[in-house]
Amino acid sequence: MNTLANATDAQLVCAFQSGDNHALEILVNRHKDRIFSSILYMLNDRHLAEDVFQDVFIKIINTLRSSRYNDEGKFLLWALRISHNLCLDHFRKVNRTKSVASDETDIFEMIGSTTDAADVKMAQMQSHHQVRLMLNLLPQDQREVIVLRHYADLSFKEIAELTNCSINTALGRMRYALINLRKIMVEKQLVL
Repeated sequence: MNTLANATDAQLVCAFQSGDNHALEILVNRHKDRIFSSILYMLNDRHLAEDVFQDVFIKIINTLRSSRYNDEGKFLLWALRISHNLCLDHFRKVNRTKSVASDETDIFEMIGSTTDAADVKMAQMQSHHQVRLMLNLLPQDQREVIVLRHYADLSFKEIAELTNCSINTALGRMRYALINLRKIMVEKQLVL
């Protein structure tokens, strides 16, 4: 079992396809935070994100079991593409482009705080809430690049592949997103 913990994603996929369910568990645990974070920030609804997250892994499992997965050493990127497509499918179903309203839970609550001071936690929560509100004011393509870069920790090359655009387009979207975030901060007189 210890050898599985140190295995590459490709090795874990092969082990799962050979019948080792523990390999899938390791694979899921390895990437769940990045995948869930990107879904949550796209949908901005924790309960919906949990549902889509489950759908992502159902689709992953079905694809792996049917041997339709083509490993190119990019399991995470492939999984993020599935999550991205399922989020877009959701938006198409509800026929709207704005993100759905969020409850008061926050992605940053999952990360946790390193301090127990209530005033520090409150200030962090307010800052995170302001960041989320500002992100929601951005156009979808700009918000998506920020989420994938800062919360899913993808490179611009990976973002370009995932969103079917050139690296220059991904970089441009990031640039415009940052410019727009600065404008929003000035207009709303926000301090983070």
